[in-house]
Amino acid sequence: MAFNRISDQLLKRFTEIVGEENIFTDRDKLEKYAHDETEDLVFYPQVAASPVNAGQISELLKLCSENMIPVTPRGAGTGLSGGALAVHEGLLMSTEKLNKIIEIDERNFQATLEAGVITEEFMNAAAEKGLFYPVDPSSKGSCFIGGNIAHGSGGPRVVKYGTIREYVLNLEVVLPDGEIIWTGANTLKYASGYNLTQLMIGSEGTLGIVTKAVLKLIPMPTQNLVMLASFPTNEEACAAVSSIFMTGVTPSTLEFMERRGVEWVIEYDHFQFYLKPGIEAFLMIEVDGDDMDLLMIEAEKINRALEAHGCADVLLADTSAQKEALWRMRRTMPLSVKSNSIYKEEDTVVPRAELPRLIHGIKQIGLRFGFDSVCYGHAGDGNLHVNIIKGIMSDADWNTKLKEGIREIFELTVSLGGTISGEHGIGLVQREFMGIKYSEGHMNLMRGIKGVFDPKGILNPGKIF
Repeated sequence: MAFNRISDQLLKRFTEIVGEENIFTDRDKLEKYAHDETEDLVFYPQVAASPVNAGQISELLKLCSENMIPVTPRGAGTGLSGGALAVHEGLLMSTEKLNKIIEIDERNFQATLEAGVITEEFMNAAAEKGLFYPVDPSSKGSCFIGGNIAHGSGGPRVVKYGTIREYVLNLEVVLPDGEIIWTGANTLKYASGYNLTQLMIGSEGTLGIVTKAVLKLIPMPTQNLVMLASFPTNEEACAAVSSIFMTGVTPSTLEFMERRGVEWVIEYDHFQFYLKPGIEAFLMIEVDGDDMDLLMIEAEKINRALEAHGCADVLLADTSAQKEALWRMRRTMPLSVKSNSIYKEEDTVVPRAELPRLIHGIKQIGLRFGFDSVCYGHAGDGNLHVNIIKGIMSDADWNTKLKEGIREIFELTVSLGGTISGEHGIGLVQREFMGIKYSEGHMNLMRGIKGVFDPKGILNPGKIF
């Protein structure tokens, strides 16, 4: 596609639509829109706009479509795949001012909100009414609901409650030509033609810009217990995961952490935790519900499964302070890794019984290519975040050999029945690996869908394909 630059005349029309206070062209003001949380990538848009409603977004998209201007939708900029980067310059469209919770409907257990609402703020608003929104990615304190939808977000509670796909009932979307549609209905069932709502989830802003969402809510569980189990090897910890489910218990969270990740949290956050010698891995397990006696019975069942896989010790956190401390350790881990070394984070997912083979294979690949790794993630649903650490690896090897090592990790993942991203998306940085998972015919089907929604290819170009 041959894109055009934004002319002074077109910039004037953009400004008339959204107001001078919502248009940015100075390089210092564009800086915050030039990067997300993906490594050290920086791409400046020519112009950034922060419209305040779907009507303004519609008008801007009409103009961009007529003038062949590339448009990059952006939420909070917390993504890890480069999905919000303006790789073709053009217009960056921020949803930061679409930040209203329109309604929390307690009778129907659903809420209507704009795409720029911060996830944790919505969770808290629902909780005040005794309702639960369980999709809580690690960036929940800053990420937007719209970005979560665009990437099919999950988080630690997927294992019991499912990904965001389970909670999106309906979406208001602005299409690339400016048309505004609702994709479905505010109902729990939908069998009225193609399900465009589900198609939009995970489409990474390549098909349309989500402006409002109707989300399902569930009753808030009143009780929980958190357990921290320690193991002498990564493989034994990962092998215990499937055995926990064989007991008939479905934990609300089941997280894996390597020893080095915990060491770095202790160093980074001055976290008070004693690491016993000989312990290399941890599982953090939460059960929740409304009956504490039943939760204690479930914890006992889990404990027996852990012991059968060489678990050395189990810490039961039953006070709010203890639970919060363990969650702080897990949620701080990505920050501690990022602060410790130059790194690349990959987002693998396999059937959970294959986790021992996955983590063993990752370590073997690292030995062959000369890189180290710190792994943690949502073991309950087979989702392992692989943080590849530069450490003492030479710049030359980091810039040349590393990519082949990453490719081998993805080839291993796919060979185990998995895929190359569980919740971070494809965006810019993973698109070259799509051929590992998908045939050319499969990719052409996706390209065909993109072509129907966006025949001029103006919306988030350079992503996924």
